Amino acid sequence: MEPTRIEQPHVLREYAFAADGERGALIGPRGDIAWLCAPQWDSAPVFDTLIGGSSVYSVTPDERCVWGGHYDPRSLIWNSRWVTGSTVIECRDALAFPGDAHRVVVLRRVRALHDEARVLVELNPVHDYGQAPLRDVRRAAGAWEARCGRLRLRWSGAPDAAFDEDPVCPGWRLLLRVPPGEYRDLVLELSDIGLPDAPPDPEFSWTATEFNWNQEVPVLRANAAPRDASHAYAVLRGMTGSGGGMVAAATTGLPERDEQGANYDYRYVWIRDQCLAGQAAAAAGALPLLDSAVGFIAERLLADGPSLMPAYTLRGEAVPRERDVDLPGYPGGTGVVGNRVRDQFQLDIFGEALLVFAAAARHDHLPAEYRSAVGLAVEAIAAHRDRRDAGIWEIDDEHWAHSGLICAAGLRAVAGSPDTGADSAVCTALADALVSRVAKTSVHPTGRWQRSPRHPEVDAALLLPIIRGAVPLGDPRVRATVSAVARELSSDYYVYRYRDGENPLGDNEGAFLLCGFAMAIATADLSLPVTAARYFERNRAACGTPGLFAEEFDVTQRQLRGNLPQAFVHALLLEASNHPALQREWANLGPGDGSP
Repeated sequence: MEPTRIEQPHVLREYAFAADGERGALIGPRGDIAWLCAPQWDSAPVFDTLIGGSSVYSVTPDERCVWGGHYDPRSLIWNSRWVTGSTVIECRDALAFPGDAHRVVVLRRVRALHDEARVLVELNPVHDYGQAPLRDVRRAAGAWEARCGRLRLRWSGAPDAAFDEDPVCPGWRLLLRVPPGEYRDLVLELSDIGLPDAPPDPEFSWTATEFNWNQEVPVLRANAAPRDASHAYAVLRGMTGSGGGMVAAATTGLPERDEQGANYDYRYVWIRDQCLAGQAAAAAGALPLLDSAVGFIAERLLADGPSLMPAYTLRGEAVPRERDVDLPGYPGGTGVVGNRVRDQFQLDIFGEALLVFAAAARHDHLPAEYRSAVGLAVEAIAAHRDRRDAGIWEIDDEHWAHSGLICAAGLRAVAGSPDTGADSAVCTALADALVSRVAKTSVHPTGRWQRSPRHPEVDAALLLPIIRGAVPLGDPRVRATVSAVARELSSDYYVYRYRDGENPLGDNEGAFLLCGFAMAIATADLSLPVTAARYFERNRAACGTPGLFAEEFDVTQRQLRGNLPQAFVHALLLEASNHPALQREWANLGPGDGSP
């Protein structure tokens, strides 16, 4: 039997995503798990063909086929489906949920829907970016055991697999035959602290995973896109660990712009991103994710105060410094670990923290022990309000209008909620001072907000303080800014961040999906429901079969760009789908609108 070696990556829209909170896997259309880090998100990968490695775990039909797939409702249980010349095969994939921080359990169930299924299985994990292949391989009570770098491995369900002692990439090969109407289970365990005495029972693991997903992801019917909203929530939950932190994305190094050095490691908790997710959960009335956001951010503020960093590891530690790894990278990018954000100051994160605390207080979900974190964020804004910062787009230090205005929005939010413990008069006065300063330096002659005193362009980031209430919706600068974003940064209802010189939109980067959903909310707030629905529908279509969103969308090529899945895009989709104006537009469609 020839090996099924799969090393070519796919376009990003074809990857599915499975996660258990502590780590996540990308699964390609040939049943190839092309990315999985263990034991946690920011650990080294054990499957890395996504960024040019040779380690993969694949379950692939051994004849010509076409591919499709779907998720079980309200879960990250993925079902690949292949139609071949002789049968229909399904492979059900999940990480046992919720996950253990030290042990990942990969569940794969191969089913023959009619006639016999023949699939080629290949398992060749390599840890530490290609540096630590399998060793100490042995059979043990019907399963395979081995070591892979610092991990212990056990694979059950494939006792007849042949082990290939290739010195570069050793692993197992198996031609798996499944009789019609039956299924076979494969269970892979990886742990950095040892394994239980016996492999998990597949039936129990599947039942528990299904049950736990259904418990964790609420039914979200009363919104503009019930199925997509539930899926977005599931993605956010799958990216949220037991300690409350939510990683920004599951991957590293996927390029935003080909061969431009715009590839980064997003397997960490960005304060801003988690605040956006918490506010989206609050808008949906799905409070467990709001609680996670509040807990993680409050704990970081209580520990670091005005020195709050823009991002942390899932364990609350500093993000490692950026370095290259010895793998080719996804085409157009390079392998990279760590992120330079650790050395940046970003003022806006304090405003975002106040916004999520206020959202929690409105739902009576701000614990008393976290109210002092509100005061620390207010103090940080007061101390740093005149300091230049890297801003939401993490570029040169500047007096970015967005940073000042989103802090004003956060201050107004906590001032309006007595349950935050904030001094209403102090917060209101500070918010007024921030808006006044931005008004003196960053109002364009046309009457809209501009990026900064030195950058007269409009910036789609300015939509965020508008929808958060930095100034009243009736303020003429609001409508002028939204109109400018529509006129200067929008193309076919996709929205770009800002113009780079005189270049046409799309020359330097893709449309920014976060901004597209923010535009949907902003236009809905301004009583433009049809326009809002157009932005919403256009941007929620910017995904592939598995319904996942990256940071950017190449409008011309209809391709995803950047790390996948990007949490804040799913968060803004969830929030937009719960906007009353968009809900009314959806309700007006009547029967046949795709609701579950």
